[in-house]
Amino acid sequence: MRIAIASDHAATDLKAELRDWLIEQGHDVADLGPEPGESVDYPDYGYKLAEVVADGTAERGVALCGSGIGISMAVNRNPAVRCALVGEPLSAALSREHNDANVIAMGARLTGSDMAKACITAFLQTEFAGANDPESRHQRRVDKLNTQGS
Repeated sequence: MRIAIASDHAATDLKAELRDWLIEQGHDVADLGPEPGESVDYPDYGYKLAEVVADGTAERGVALCGSGIGISMAVNRNPAVRCALVGEPLSAALSREHNDANVIAMGARLTGSDMAKACITAFLQTEFAGANDPESRHQRRVDKLNTQGS
């Protein structure tokens, strides 16, 4: 699977570890930055990640910052992206199963690397429950996310 990963300066170490681990798992990973030691603004990297998921360059995304909150807000500004802030595998799986999330966000100051890997595994292995049933309650709800406010 093609996965994009981005962070702010608070999460570059976790990003590098997760990037290398995802590559070891056989995924094609695009590291969108930043490099360690740079002080950056999380919206810039959240927007960059959202763009490559929205345009199909990446199938899924992993967004990281200190808490996961700021970058998830930035990613969710793109209407083609559904980013879920998660801290354990059940939330990661449910974000896919019920909400068709295409990006997950985590906080490097709150989530250790083993837990982050467990979340990513659950996220990548879970299918959207409405994928084969356009009339399902899950698809109906995701459709409402895509049309509300337009």
